[in-house]
Amino acid sequence: MTAVRAPAPGPGQANVPEGLVSAVVGLVDTGPVLLGAYTIAELTAVDAIVDFLEARPSDEALAEAVRSLAARQLIVAGPPGEQVQVRGDLGIAVAFEQRARLVLDARATGIGLGEPWRILLLPQPEQICLMFRIDTYGVHEIGLYKLDNALRMLTDWLPKGPRARPAEVADADGLLAASERSALVTVTEYTTQGSAEIAGDSTDLVFVRHQDRLHLFSRDPDDRARLVPGPAEDRDVPDLLVGLLA
Repeated sequence: MTAVRAPAPGPGQANVPEGLVSAVVGLVDTGPVLLGAYTIAELTAVDAIVDFLEARPSDEALAEAVRSLAARQLIVAGPPGEQVQVRGDLGIAVAFEQRARLVLDARATGIGLGEPWRILLLPQPEQICLMFRIDTYGVHEIGLYKLDNALRMLTDWLPKGPRARPAEVADADGLLAASERSALVTVTEYTTQGSAEIAGDSTDLVFVRHQDRLHLFSRDPDDRARLVPGPAEDRDVPDLLVGLLA
């Protein structure tokens, strides 16, 4: 059983056992490494992706999450003065989340039964990716994938269709309201201070399927509240996603 244990290299940071990263990267090279499913409260209890969650759970929900994790021996109290150990697959997820410096946050409307409504990708330097798939119940399915495979899965989930001409659209909000499916993809650079993620620059791309055609929008640089058609270049969706992460 793998442990991520305090004392941490920095306040609130996980101390990763020697060899863990290289061993997990080697496993991902052979196929996806699935790390289980957790609730928002359970992730908050171990300070995982806290600043990317919708809302902080109640104290009662957090207390129940701690009891549940302790009963499954996924968290274990350390010696006096040290933080708890986060163990097993959850410990691996925390370790890889804390070493990422970029997050791709995709949220969709018009999803089908059993589909996630939100996907988070946290790329790693080794060209692998930590993926969170979040359903309408708030359950977070976590896995590690090769980056190109993760981007392919994301592409399959995003709205599809022949690309519409990047012509001026008088009412982007109206097109969104009438769409069959839409998604907002936001890529944010961030740093960490302890267990807190501090957001930096971000880039948005909006995918809209309307009348079986795919429209793309980005933010107007002069008015971030306004959507403008684009990007103009004729690139397929995987290339656009790679460009956002570059």
